[in-house]
Amino acid sequence: MPIDLSLSIQYATPMPELPRWRLRRWVQRTLDTALADETSAAGHESQTGISAATLTLRFVDAEEGRLLNQQFRERDYATNVLTFEYGVDPGGTLAGDIVLCVPVLEAEAKEQGKALLDHAAHLTVHGVLHSLGYDHLEPDEAQAMEALETRILAAMGIANPYF
Repeated sequence: MPIDLSLSIQYATPMPELPRWRLRRWVQRTLDTALADETSAAGHESQTGISAATLTLRFVDAEEGRLLNQQFRERDYATNVLTFEYGVDPGGTLAGDIVLCVPVLEAEAKEQGKALLDHAAHLTVHGVLHSLGYDHLEPDEAQAMEALETRILAAMGIANPYF
């Protein structure tokens, strides 16, 4: 059963290649796949009891991306994706904000020889998984997160982004 999704999309920087319907599809698939996968959910306490999600996707320019990264991660550069994970409320609703920096997204896609939409899908999936509590600080966490990302992207017809 699909998770009940409330998704807000903010275009602080235009991104006509990414209409709301496409982003909603990517986010919904990520949530549904991650929450239905018992092996993925194991060890992720934040996923217990999630019945709904309230997420915001915001597309920003390099200046806002750098400012947010500096303010919240103490790193003075624009990064591709930032996720602000707020947890799950007592009613079972997951909340989070995901910020994608458009110039970084575009530059990375070009540098890596990837289609813009494929890279945008990957970063969106990556951000949503962070909102669910996934991380990649430790090698085992990174392996689990990358495997789930790869599986979700493959179901969308997108090649493994790590090769």
